[in-house]
Amino acid sequence: MKPEDLVRPEILALKAYPVPAAEGMVKLDAMENPYTLPEELRRELAAVLARVDVNRYPTPTPQKLIDALARRMNVPRGMRLLLGNGSDELIQIAITALARPGAVAMYPAPTFVMYQMSATFAGMKPVAVPLREDFSFDADAFIARMKAEKPALVFIAYPNNPTGVLYPEEDVAKVIRACPGLVVVDEAYHAFAGKSFMPRLPEFSNLIIIRTVSKLGLAGIRLGYMVGRPEWVEQFDKVRPPYNVSGLTQAAALFMLDKLEVLEAQAARIRADRAGLGTALAALKGVTVFPSEANFILVRVPDADAAFQSLKEQKVLIKNLHPGLRNCLRVTVGTPDENRILLTALREAL
Repeated sequence: MKPEDLVRPEILALKAYPVPAAEGMVKLDAMENPYTLPEELRRELAAVLARVDVNRYPTPTPQKLIDALARRMNVPRGMRLLLGNGSDELIQIAITALARPGAVAMYPAPTFVMYQMSATFAGMKPVAVPLREDFSFDADAFIARMKAEKPALVFIAYPNNPTGVLYPEEDVAKVIRACPGLVVVDEAYHAFAGKSFMPRLPEFSNLIIIRTVSKLGLAGIRLGYMVGRPEWVEQFDKVRPPYNVSGLTQAAALFMLDKLEVLEAQAARIRADRAGLGTALAALKGVTVFPSEANFILVRVPDADAAFQSLKEQKVLIKNLHPGLRNCLRVTVGTPDENRILLTALREAL
């Protein structure tokens, strides 16, 4: 007996999500906040974590953390939160709950690959609707496709990954109003965009927002949160695995929400550095820079494979998006020193 005899054909056709080794590299491939916590905060956090009873299961529904998130993230009154092991798990939870036979999950493309992968895992039909050539969103074309496909679930990354584009708010609102199913607005990069659908949640009965604290600077604790009307979140909570958020994650998140201004200041610095990095990249011969409202920048180069390999040999790790996006590379905004190293290496690679 071989795996090919039992594994579903659509799973056999997939490739595992690639996470390259990064030891010894200038790591600019995963949209992480490049700044560590101040030393004093690290000591305080260590003391908090030392008090966690790791011999016990974590609190399954940590109300203090949920309340703190609701308060610090300005969740509208009457909405309910659900916590996940990163936003990836929350994407899987939403898909699993809605994956009736023949159900469709739709999204603009290119976008976050886990929408397609998670839909495939659950047996949903993934439907990608192409963005325009400049990666802008054609809301009318998307709505026309929705009328034909009648999706149970629509994902819109706001801003989008890997392009960095923040779609016009009213275009997204048009899609939400026209959608026959549920719309998940994925705001993983909200800290860098300055815009959010959070204040508009009460306006729509079919809207869910998913976020993560990873991009803010807490990628290592793996915490995501879903916000929506109680009747939706109640159903998704049935799909959530018990004890899905560790006790160490809960303690770290609760501690850092009380120090949120530190992470927000780092996000402001990244936003400022993004502008300078974008200008410097655009000055390189043969490089096209796409506007970004996230903590990364998408660039098009003459030969992405060659540039990626050259950068890797120079110990700089970025994301090669070929063949998903023709000759495009995604570059995380790093520290000023990391950005200078990148620019020098890319100049050599080109």
